[in-house]
Amino acid sequence: MAGGRRKKQHFSRIHAFSCGKASFKGEHSLIGGPGFSRVVYCNDPECFEAGLLNYGGNYVRSTKYTLATFVPKSLFEQFRRVANFYFLICAILSFTPLSPYSAVSNVLPLVVVIGATMGKEAVEDWRRKKQDIEVNNRKVKMHQGDGVFEHTKWMDLKVGDIIKVEKDEFFPADLILLSSSYEEAICYVETTNLDGETNLKLKQAMETTTSLHEDSSFQNFKAVIRCEDPNANLYSFVGNLELGEEQYPLSPQQLLLRDSKLRNTDYIYGAVIFTGHDTKVIQNSTAPPSKRSKIEKRMDKIVYFLFAVLVVLSIIGSIFFGIATRDDLENGRMTRWYLRPDETTIYYNPKGATVAAILQFLTALMLYSYLIPISLYVSIEIVKVLQSIFINQDLHMYYEEADKPARARTSNLNEELGQVDTILSDKTGTLTCNSMEFIKCSIAGTSYGHGITEVERALAWRKGSPLAQEVTEVESQVNEAKEEKPSVKGFNFVDERITNGNWLNEPHADVIQKFLRLLAICHTAIPEVNEETGRISYEAESPDEAAFVVAARELGFEFYERTQTSISLYELDPVSGKKVQRSYKLFHILEFSSSRKRMSVIVRNEEGKLLLLCKGADSVMFERLAKQGQEFAEQTRKHIDEYADAGLRTLVLAYREIDEEEYVEFNKQFTEAKNLVSADREEMIEEVAEKIERDLILLGATAVEDKLQNGVPDCIDKLAQARVKIWVLTGDKMETAINIGFACSLLRQGMKQIVINSETPEIKALEKASDKSAAAAAFKASVLQQIVEGKQFLTSSKENSEPLALIVDGKSLTYALEDDIKDIFLELAIGCAAVICCRSSPKQKALVTRLVKTKTGNTTLAIGDGANDVGMLQEADIGVGISGAEGMQVNAK
Repeated sequence: MAGGRRKKQHFSRIHAFSCGKASFKGEHSLIGGPGFSRVVYCNDPECFEAGLLNYGGNYVRSTKYTLATFVPKSLFEQFRRVANFYFLICAILSFTPLSPYSAVSNVLPLVVVIGATMGKEAVEDWRRKKQDIEVNNRKVKMHQGDGVFEHTKWMDLKVGDIIKVEKDEFFPADLILLSSSYEEAICYVETTNLDGETNLKLKQAMETTTSLHEDSSFQNFKAVIRCEDPNANLYSFVGNLELGEEQYPLSPQQLLLRDSKLRNTDYIYGAVIFTGHDTKVIQNSTAPPSKRSKIEKRMDKIVYFLFAVLVVLSIIGSIFFGIATRDDLENGRMTRWYLRPDETTIYYNPKGATVAAILQFLTALMLYSYLIPISLYVSIEIVKVLQSIFINQDLHMYYEEADKPARARTSNLNEELGQVDTILSDKTGTLTCNSMEFIKCSIAGTSYGHGITEVERALAWRKGSPLAQEVTEVESQVNEAKEEKPSVKGFNFVDERITNGNWLNEPHADVIQKFLRLLAICHTAIPEVNEETGRISYEAESPDEAAFVVAARELGFEFYERTQTSISLYELDPVSGKKVQRSYKLFHILEFSSSRKRMSVIVRNEEGKLLLLCKGADSVMFERLAKQGQEFAEQTRKHIDEYADAGLRTLVLAYREIDEEEYVEFNKQFTEAKNLVSADREEMIEEVAEKIERDLILLGATAVEDKLQNGVPDCIDKLAQARVKIWVLTGDKMETAINIGFACSLLRQGMKQIVINSETPEIKALEKASDKSAAAAAFKASVLQQIVEGKQFLTSSKENSEPLALIVDGKSLTYALEDDIKDIFLELAIGCAAVICCRSSPKQKALVTRLVKTKTGNTTLAIGDGANDVGMLQEADIGVGISGAEGMQVNAK
């Protein structure tokens, strides 16, 4: 056995949306044609047919230079500086008799300057090379034949290899998932390095390969995959797998991308389909650019001016020299006899005064070369290197927790830091710590939790309000409470009315019990028991979900086991006041999606009652409440608004009892919808779920804080005061990005929002149209219309001096960046006080940065912490890489 199979649950039986089926409809018919010509011989990469295809290896390079290109490319970089090019000409001329001084005095300074700068470039590129070496030499288990897997370097992988990736390892190439440690061949994948999203993605292999769960299973495994050619689209994949005489359709559900990480799964087996520079993450990256600072470019202009002055001086001098030389010999009479013009060389020959003047011009160019300040370049290079050393040793930029000092990867751009006009920032791990904490809640119309958020603190002190003193007092109380009890990750809740079982004494104890029970049951988290301490930790699809389960545990409802069809809790019993064990039979999980904005579970409790437990955004939950279920609605709405003002992310919790007849009918329709193999499958599932998620009874609302990096609101406020524009480019959902915008003071209450969205009913209808080109044209027209309306709104707001925020999603951004629309889109964006681009792919981040940089001509600074930010950092004038929650994939340029 390769390892113990995990038999926790049959996920496709309870998951509604993730474990989808692919069909041969639509784009699958294109396989074999242009753009869909890739053929992968699984487990046989050395076969004759595979050799003919000659696909690239898995070696990746992020350096600017190679051994062969360093000298020519680096010399080209140096002689882009007009002064260096001038001194090169002078150095060449210094070996001729025209030179007024020795060749050494001209060549030596040039060699020193060029050599020192090239040496600096070599050192900086060597650092990048070391990163490449580390990545390319990582190890992964690869099938060597006869069912034996051995560790192999990433760079030695070939298209068609079968590899085994274990928990918390990165995928070394783009893979097709064949099987996993779970019975149903599902796995959880973290894609923060690709799209910035922190929630785990659920992937599932095809049923036909789920039995390949041991190393020995691959001894005789042979298959052929035919799929799309390498491209940069992270969210689509079309292909099929030929196994025996059968063909099976492949979808993005089976695709595992390089630089994403395996989570909550012991191991997976996968077939390599794209390697090295063919992988989607590398396709999204751009070649390392050669950046030059504005001061350097301005110096070039000054040198051009000085060179023009030098040429004028040389011309005037050579003209007077020619005239004087011509007059040296008149009618055989020597004017300046002491120069012996009758026996002179070509350089002083009165009979060839014109030629002598031209040669004198060249001599003057060298003689007056001190007008061109080559020493200035040397001085600036020395200053830049010293500044880089100071940056590297700056204690204010030292991160003590991870023992990480600041590191200037290049010294070419130091002076640009003081000229930044626009900052383009990633969100997850850059503005935020990617660490959710349960801080407040509203239950039965009563608000609980004394915690103070960063946003509340910043607002109180900025306004100098009386709340500032109150904030200080509450903070001291909270800190005292924390000192009494050890801190728990994800739980920052302090309120003696509800902690330590005190909720039993509250007026609505029954509602609080249902609220906490819902938190402990309505989720997809997996419990893991630490064998040494016996303490339970949770592997959740998102930090929010983990925070809810931890909060329920800390408040008396501990989720400790999930099986195929049940969820088990240790609950605080209101009657006995002791912990009791209760099990809930699990029937369905109706998962969260960006369109549904809610999640539900259907369970049966020990009394035999069928319960639907639901949590979701207030915008969709309140309209689903029953008339008799709105007892606390008004107060809960008020609390939600207060939490939102404090920069917190809120969810509404509600439930209902279901009678047996209704459930039987729902189950029948739901099973039929899940088994559909058509484009309407997801819509049908949503429609069935919609019918049962109604007539809910409100329990309350949760408020979690996505902890900001220290000082983010203050920093953004100071940058705004300095008139520095801030754009946030993130792969996260729109709702999440807007919440963080408020939390970090980028968005403020009362600020009008211009939203360019692809989630409108009209656009959804277009996407279902069979004519894709017509749908794309209509989609583009819709985006253009939204931009034009936004500009009109901007014009009217300028008259009222109202600040505006522009929020645009990834699909709309695709069209907004097209050549005929991007100028009007940029005009709208520049007129807004804040810009947030959601669901942005790495390539879109880079394109937005390029648009801002080239069209405005102002200095741009990009900041990020994941591999999905590299293109953006390379495109900006200055790139700042953060060693953050998304890893250290950023290669700041």
